[in-house]
Amino acid sequence: MSNGKAVPIKDLILIPSVITLAVTLLRLVGELQNWSPALFGKEAGGGGTLVGISWLIPIFGFYFGWRLVRLGHAAPSAGKVVGFAILAIAALSALLIGASRMKLGFSVILPLFCLGSVAAIFVVYPTWPAFSRTALAYAFAARIPVAIVMLVAIFANWGTHYDIAPPDAPQVDAMSPLVKWLWIGLLPQMTVWIYMTVVGGAVFAGIASAIAGRQRS
Repeated sequence: MSNGKAVPIKDLILIPSVITLAVTLLRLVGELQNWSPALFGKEAGGGGTLVGISWLIPIFGFYFGWRLVRLGHAAPSAGKVVGFAILAIAALSALLIGASRMKLGFSVILPLFCLGSVAAIFVVYPTWPAFSRTALAYAFAARIPVAIVMLVAIFANWGTHYDIAPPDAPQVDAMSPLVKWLWIGLLPQMTVWIYMTVVGGAVFAGIASAIAGRQRS
């Protein structure tokens, strides 16, 4: 529950945002310098390699949840936060699996994913507004630099994961650089990855709230 004071969002996200930017720049340099593929893979979407900011989502989700409890902004119901987040993830995953099995194609599935991502955020947001506002601020601080890097990478044709189209969307490579960036850069970074940061982070934030709440009781 809130203590009535405003959530210090800027203070909460400052260090995580700086760390995230540093990882983004390290990843870019590693790919441009052809460092270890296991750490700096160039596959579309990042390839799940070890150096990347997606791994920070659970870490900072937990951190934000823990700090918010300590600052007097605990979740009204930690179970509800986790439950709604998992429900939103499951529902969106099911939608995407169905769309893929229907072979709707990249030009339909991506916008569907983006719209579903925004809807999922709206579902989870009211379960813990203090966390949601914090996570949204961090998500944009994390993803706007990535979108900018992708814009430059696509125009410069660097051959990094920042400018390679997904293998199921060969038509994207035939687009103009700006349109390509809108499709694989700006649109997913400002919707899909915001969803992953907020909703995915909410699972770990809810767990942190439950643990921290028990310690304070």
